[in-house]
Amino acid sequence: MFRNRLVKVYKHRSKQARRMQVDCYRVYDHDLPEFPFCIELYEDKLYLAEYLRRHGMSDEEHEAWLDACLAMISEIMGIPTDHMYVRQRKRMSHREGQYERLNTEDAFFTVLENGLKFQVNLTDYLDTGLFLDHRITRQMVKEQSEGKRILNLFCYTGSFSVYAAAGGAAAVTSVDLSKTYLGWAETNFAINRLKSPNKYRFVHADVKQYLKTLSPESFDLVVMDPPTFSNSKRMKDILDIQRDHVELLNDVLAATVPGGQIYFSTNFTRFQLDAGAIHASDIKDITKATTPFDFEGKLKRWCYKLIK
Repeated sequence: MFRNRLVKVYKHRSKQARRMQVDCYRVYDHDLPEFPFCIELYEDKLYLAEYLRRHGMSDEEHEAWLDACLAMISEIMGIPTDHMYVRQRKRMSHREGQYERLNTEDAFFTVLENGLKFQVNLTDYLDTGLFLDHRITRQMVKEQSEGKRILNLFCYTGSFSVYAAAGGAAAVTSVDLSKTYLGWAETNFAINRLKSPNKYRFVHADVKQYLKTLSPESFDLVVMDPPTFSNSKRMKDILDIQRDHVELLNDVLAATVPGGQIYFSTNFTRFQLDAGAIHASDIKDITKATTPFDFEGKLKRWCYKLIK
């Protein structure tokens, strides 16, 4: 059953990927409940996350079952098992654990997306450093960035910032609460030869507090992809995206020029946008337009474009 499904989906996805010249994409995501995997290809390496569930197997039985699955995946996809990186994770609808370090290996390598370089790590963290579901959104931002002042909030490893800089942005400011991820973002800039301290700033800050310090009309385009919930000890307050999105977006709008654009996304599957309370002249749901081929029917995030 798993073999048949994987053969079918890999044949289809790999054909689409070749046509679109995409080398990093999702192949399989819990298509069959008995095989609760997320499988992603990063050029010649494969990332496999097994969602934890009550499988009723002993540790030895589970290990043998997983080894058999990996051997089958290797055979079908032509990826040697020593190029496979296996993780176990809880089933969740948002990125609450994206800052959790899992071990101390340093296994960074560089992949290409739309001609830009990004460092990914398939062993040390719960997430890889490149959210594949925003591939189209990143390109949209790049196409809108020339000559503009860009703000990337909750920037993670700075992939949106790299796209904006490559698109000819006049200035790019990347903000995150994690020094680890800000350093990763700076590395992504460096490997793309984007070096200009006057143009590219990396700010270690709590976004909720940082937004209160901004001067009106400081930015032309803003990207905001926050976690669903955060209660980090480094924050003055907790972040609950359903509760806080109106305040966050209105603070962003205050810091944006008239006609400025905001790309806002959230992985909270039950999210409800309170459009009437947001001080935007236009709000458009671009979730479908930003869904890549490898996430069709599987995407668990929302994406909006707001105009001041």
